[in-house]
Amino acid sequence: MRIPKRRRIEGKTDYGKRIKLLKGNKPRVVFRKTNRYIIAQYVMSKEAQDKIVIGITSKKLLEYGWPKEAQNSLKSITASYLTGLLLGIKILKNKLEQPIVDLGMTRIIHKSRAFAFIKGLIDSGIKIECKKEDFPEENRINRKDIPFKEILKRISDSYKSEKQDLSDKEIKLKIEKEN
Repeated sequence: MRIPKRRRIEGKTDYGKRIKLLKGNKPRVVFRKTNRYIIAQYVMSKEAQDKIVIGITSKKLLEYGWPKEAQNSLKSITASYLTGLLLGIKILKNKLEQPIVDLGMTRIIHKSRAFAFIKGLIDSGIKIECKKEDFPEENRINRKDIPFKEILKRISDSYKSEKQDLSDKEIKLKIEKEN
């Protein structure tokens, strides 16, 4: 009789899926859902050792105007979408390679938090193949009790200002090199 590995027994790792992802030799965007938050990470693997390049939790949305009274809903479909959008913007800002999605042991249920996260990644500009029918409806993403448009505007403004800061730094470096 063969005994399964410890992490498989604990329900943490699907080794068959992990080996397929590692053989792809591409970076991964890892999506995890806890009891309180959504965790998203951009992971690069080398010789079966994972290195987290960018890591974000939905707690970061509080900095962009997520209401304090709705703090318990940081694992909602809206929070998943915005976390995916934020991670996608950071990936593009750092000019990292296009990733593949790793949902891990999460059950694949259409129109769920995982697909809201993927929709956020796609809306940020990351190229991921996914059927449009799998995404949640707009009214489920854009909830009435959360200032969705304001948070979205703040995220896009912060990206634009960071992009502008980068271009200013590049200009200063060019001037310094010329002198």
